[in-house]
Amino acid sequence: MNCSFEVFQNDSNGARRGQLKTPHGVIETPVFMPVGTAATVKGLTQEALETLGAKIILANTYHLYLRPGHALIRKLGGLHKFMSWNGAILTDSGGYQVFSLAELRKITDEGVRFRSHLDGSEHLLTPEKKQRKFNSRLGLTLRWFSTNVLRHPRRETLPKPR
Repeated sequence: MNCSFEVFQNDSNGARRGQLKTPHGVIETPVFMPVGTAATVKGLTQEALETLGAKIILANTYHLYLRPGHALIRKLGGLHKFMSWNGAILTDSGGYQVFSLAELRKITDEGVRFRSHLDGSEHLLTPEKKQRKFNSRLGLTLRWFSTNVLRHPRRETLPKPR
């Protein structure tokens, strides 16, 4: 099954209601999406997530890339098995870290070069590396990208991270 999104209703203020279909479930939008930054939703058990009706969890590409790493997650059967989560998973692009970890990164035409906040090691993240070498190895259902975050014309006018 491929992923698809259908809009059912648009509001005059820009809000919309829709349905996202994935191999791991159908998600009605707008949706409450718990955040499992490092592949776990802190403070909630799997049973609590199910009771709350969570259909999709957000995981953070940057943090998973650094620890435990895509090789280990793949070896353990993919992100769904690693997280013990059968629902859909959305991974971010790492674009937030481009701004929030400004003191640890350098933006180049090649991509974003980060120094790990864990051990200071250097890593180059590019859209291609994120897609091919990380998300595809995790066995993810839904991949979410912040396209053109590095070349966005308003990038220079965005507020600086604190």
